[in-house]
Amino acid sequence: MSIAAPQASTAPRPIASQRGTPNTPEAMRRVARDFEAQALGALLQPMFQGLDSKGPFGGGAAEGQWRPMLVDAIAKDLAKAGGLGIADSVFRELTRLAAAADPSTPHPTETSAP
Repeated sequence: MSIAAPQASTAPRPIASQRGTPNTPEAMRRVARDFEAQALGALLQPMFQGLDSKGPFGGGAAEGQWRPMLVDAIAKDLAKAGGLGIADSVFRELTRLAAAADPSTPHPTETSAP
């Protein structure tokens, strides 16, 4: 029995549709914003690590469990409000890659800003 190694394709594949998401500008914008939120969360996480959860206004062990969700929520709000501009760059790159795979995909200048 012989198993052949998978052949790598040099043709670009639609980026968003690899996971079942359509290559619409709205879907790519959402993916770009989610990526920026993840990046902002990674940048914000160390800021909250040094906080003491003991004392009269500390939340104790529960605060430590809920803190990552708070950081994620702050990061999502920052990304939704414009963030650092990472989402814009990611959106342009996703649109470029999608256009290379499917010429019918709209160009980023044909859509509204995030």
